[in-house]
Amino acid sequence: MPASTQILNEQFIDNAWVPSRSKTSRPVFDPYRETLIAEVTCGDPADIDAAVAAARRALSSWRTTPEPRRGKCLQAIAVGLETRRQALAELSSRNNGKPLVEAYQDLDDAIACYRYYAEAAVALGDRQGTVEDTGQPDLEARQYWDPIGVVGLITPWNFPLVSSAWKLAPALAAGCTVVFKPSEVTPLPEQVLAEIVIEAGLPPGVFNLLQGDGEGIGAPLSRHPGIDKLSFTGSNTVGEAVMRAAAQGVRPVSLELGGKSPILVTEDADIELARDLVMAGICYNAGQMCSATSRLLVHERLADDLYAAIDASMAALRLGDPLAAETDMGPLVSALQRDRVQNYIALAKEEGLHSETPTLSLPEQGFFVAPRLYREVPTTSRLWREEIFGPVLCVRRVADDAEAIALANDSDFGLAATVVTGDPDRAEAIARHLEAGNVWCNSDQVAPPQGSWGGMKCSGIGRELGQAGLDAYLESKRITRPLSS
Repeated sequence: MPASTQILNEQFIDNAWVPSRSKTSRPVFDPYRETLIAEVTCGDPADIDAAVAAARRALSSWRTTPEPRRGKCLQAIAVGLETRRQALAELSSRNNGKPLVEAYQDLDDAIACYRYYAEAAVALGDRQGTVEDTGQPDLEARQYWDPIGVVGLITPWNFPLVSSAWKLAPALAAGCTVVFKPSEVTPLPEQVLAEIVIEAGLPPGVFNLLQGDGEGIGAPLSRHPGIDKLSFTGSNTVGEAVMRAAAQGVRPVSLELGGKSPILVTEDADIELARDLVMAGICYNAGQMCSATSRLLVHERLADDLYAAIDASMAALRLGDPLAAETDMGPLVSALQRDRVQNYIALAKEEGLHSETPTLSLPEQGFFVAPRLYREVPTTSRLWREEIFGPVLCVRRVADDAEAIALANDSDFGLAATVVTGDPDRAEAIARHLEAGNVWCNSDQVAPPQGSWGGMKCSGIGRELGQAGLDAYLESKRITRPLSS
């Protein structure tokens, strides 16, 4: 084993690293260099018992901690991330494979999220005890919001530190204590959170981090009776398993699952803007996004020109070392993910799908897949209907807005969509008809902490970010009593 390989065989419980009860581990690879960079414990249900016990011990004190004090802790977490920004971005690039510029954007998004919920915690304190109308002249009512309790948080590998911030920040602001399982594929960036929460002054047991895979930690965490709520981001298959586990005890869940998002381009759209938004929607993070706009619906008058522009842009991408400044797109996160995407490319050949995208010369090392555009893909194709999670774009030409909307909505998923037109009012009118939780009009896929994130249909349950993200970790309580004389 290389001397630089990290051994991650401890769990962070009660503000201390303790040995995992598991005797097994799994490798973690640098997806560009294809070298072993860590061994991470698979985890054990006994680790969960210890973490949940710690979280339950801490709950009574943390939930009664004044909201402004909780907000100061979240501000301190933001500062801790900011002071480590360069090192964490480089670590994320090396572990995840995304270009360094994208890793910096992730860090900035995470920092902004903790700062937003620091302020939201203070605002929560200000609205506690809000007087509400009872409809009765002799009664008065006040509204309060209590933390839901001990929450289990499970995040994926595609956006380290960002997905966790979207869950951890509102949960902590609400007064919940947490048991957090990051992805076993990208465990390295999240490790630093343990050091940061101690610096931020979080009491022991408020934040517990468990390394492990689905069998060792994910599934038993979902079933654990000491967890009051589960929040999961990942695949539909696992999300359904989490939901079934949460049914025991009637525990609430938040699920952010898959997507097969459309991008609609009208005949009056600026072709350069359309090209850029299509490229960002399918090639950012090598297409490993639940919101990837992997179905392009373009008006027939613009189709051939836009196809050619996208093909040229894909052919010009510089694939390589994610730590190199000139790299446009890095490798996929793992050999397994590369193989999954390549299986879809093989399926496209079997289905007779057509691509004119020039073949890129791939680096000699790394888990790369060259981006490609498949033309006039039938709606019955698996590539059209299934989430690929890679830089594979399926396109169809349409005659008008009505056809584009109908095809866009003909999907099991409803997470996101993009509309590109020459008329902002027309774009919004189209957006109103789309079955998606997030729609961008002539815009990149921005997801600020003040907004809302989540999908319709099979794309999940509930919302993250914004006020809804905080409310997901709160229970509403109304106290009614006789009106004071």
